[in-house]
Amino acid sequence: MLLAAEATALASAVYFLFVATAQQADPATAESRQLYGENCARCHGANLEGQPDWMRRLPNGRLPAPPHDGSGHTWHHSDKQLFTIAKFGLQAIAPGYESDMPAYESVLSDEEITLILGYIKSTWPERARAYQEERNRVDP
Repeated sequence: MLLAAEATALASAVYFLFVATAQQADPATAESRQLYGENCARCHGANLEGQPDWMRRLPNGRLPAPPHDGSGHTWHHSDKQLFTIAKFGLQAIAPGYESDMPAYESVLSDEEITLILGYIKSTWPERARAYQEERNRVDP
């Protein structure tokens, strides 16, 4: 439980870096697309489409990787939650939940995570972006 509390505290502190960088960065840069391709596309798809039947549990009880485009649910989460999941794994916001989503804490810098999230967000339709912005106001 302490690890989850520390992860949440660190994610909150880094969130301000995320917001500042995301507002300045062009999310569609070649670097952000490349980072996504190298670190996320293997599971979430080159076109952010996710794995087939992503809402149906696998034999091991885990869910396949969801799409990160507008057809998925990534945009239902605040920036703070998305950053926390990418950095520390899904268990950081849902303790005990088993997922194949790895933590990228020792793989990607905070700036790289922010660039990837910016790229993902840049692909969403306006309706999804507006909803996600409201989530950010509720979960600053």
